[in-house]
Amino acid sequence: KRLHKIFCVTIDIDLMATTTTVVVHAKNNVFSRCWFSRGGDDDSKRHETNALLSRQKKRAFMSSHLCGKRGRRGGANDDDVVVKAERRAGSNYADANVPFWKYQGLGNDFILIDNRDEERPKLSPERSALLCDRNFGIGADGVIFAMPSPDAAKFDYKMTIYNSDGSEPEMCGNGIRCLARFVSDVDKDERGKKYNVSTLAGLIVPEVREDGQVAVDMGTPILDVAKVPSTLKNCEKSHEMTVDGEGWLANAVGMGNPHCVVYKKANGEMISDVYGLDLPKIGPIFEKHDTFPAKTNTEFVQVVDRGRVKMRVWERGAGCTLACGTGACATVVAGVIEGHIDRKCVVELPGGPLEIEWRESDDKIIMTGPAEPTFEGTTALGV
Repeated sequence: KRLHKIFCVTIDIDLMATTTTVVVHAKNNVFSRCWFSRGGDDDSKRHETNALLSRQKKRAFMSSHLCGKRGRRGGANDDDVVVKAERRAGSNYADANVPFWKYQGLGNDFILIDNRDEERPKLSPERSALLCDRNFGIGADGVIFAMPSPDAAKFDYKMTIYNSDGSEPEMCGNGIRCLARFVSDVDKDERGKKYNVSTLAGLIVPEVREDGQVAVDMGTPILDVAKVPSTLKNCEKSHEMTVDGEGWLANAVGMGNPHCVVYKKANGEMISDVYGLDLPKIGPIFEKHDTFPAKTNTEFVQVVDRGRVKMRVWERGAGCTLACGTGACATVVAGVIEGHIDRKCVVELPGGPLEIEWRESDDKIIMTGPAEPTFEGTTALGV
């Protein structure tokens, strides 16, 4: 649409829940300010993005959302362009700001929302994905909501998580540690308390210890290949997969979410340097491989000794991250099955170590590691 014969403007705003007016201010043919206001707001409620964006980010915003900028060939130097945009169906807008807290576990970072006063998440998957963007949002590997308990007799609260791409995984090991620490901090609970948390993977029981570490009873691993799910022959041993023309030996392990664990190449050669792998290249291919119909998290493992391994992970829906709790658990399960490591093992991730024990007495996996707050703030749903 041509407006005032100054700019050819295309604006795509899919996160608004009402008619929204966008005002673009130009000076000397350069975008200098941008506001938005909701239907019914007066000018005093306009929010200047100058408070949110540096000039560099602002230009990036304009280049991605305002296409086909044209310079004025003369006349006044200052002009305003007003554009109205209707929201798309599916946005989850409320006329309020939402408080958030930022936590990280070994560099795997999350936006935490206390949502226990509402049955629906305060943020939509689309909005959550935008907030996870490290250039135009808060920046995170995912958004986690502490939700009301679905059954007060069985659970203290429920965990809902959206990945950085807006997808919803069944579980997240680092995420559950951060959530437990978050609820403990918000409720000012005494250290040592255990929580019964409802997840899509079932009951998970984290405990915030005196030293701030969080120990999590992750339950028993899923070693029924159909339930992982995977089309590999079984979970009792590794099987060959061909990825981008190269053969790998992979173990399928379920931790409430699917995992593909790789210690060796198809020729039997152990991975000798996990940091020498081109993870951004092969990770997405593993994630979407037909062998794992629900997609998969993939762990590449280098054995240091029987009590220590180095692991890098490509997470389903999040990509290359600094740590993955369920992936560390799956790594130990596969390593024990293959005879590479002991049941109690330290998994060294790019973000730091996790202690994993696969107990022989009851088949349960105990994961222990840090979860720390970094900052807090509020986010406007309609921005």
